[in-house]
Amino acid sequence: MEEQNLVDEIVELIKDKKGFDITVLNLKNLSAVADYFIICSGDVDDVHVKAIADEIDKKLRKDGIKCHNKEGYNALNWVLLDYFDVVVHVFKKDARTYYNLEKLWGDADITEIENIQINFTLQKI
Repeated sequence: MEEQNLVDEIVELIKDKKGFDITVLNLKNLSAVADYFIICSGDVDDVHVKAIADEIDKKLRKDGIKCHNKEGYNALNWVLLDYFDVVVHVFKKDARTYYNLEKLWGDADITEIENIQINFTLQKI
């Protein structure tokens, strides 16, 4: 799968699990670490962060794309999924603010993905 297609697929998987504040950093001209970082936030609980990371890993593995390395499953403040050229960072909201990867990689081309708004309508029965 091409890098851009992989990035797009991961962004959609994050959206499907209601991840938010999704940012894609293009590092191609800045680093040999990876070509792209995808950064997102989950709610303040461990369950949401784990659900996002698990969904990405499960769906990509089903497509034959194996994660090279996983980190952070013990504490679930920051889970990292390494797909060589694309690295995914799933943060708890507070941890994301603390580490501020977007500022650290401030020279990267940054694409912010619009958050999905969910509206519920309550009806009287």
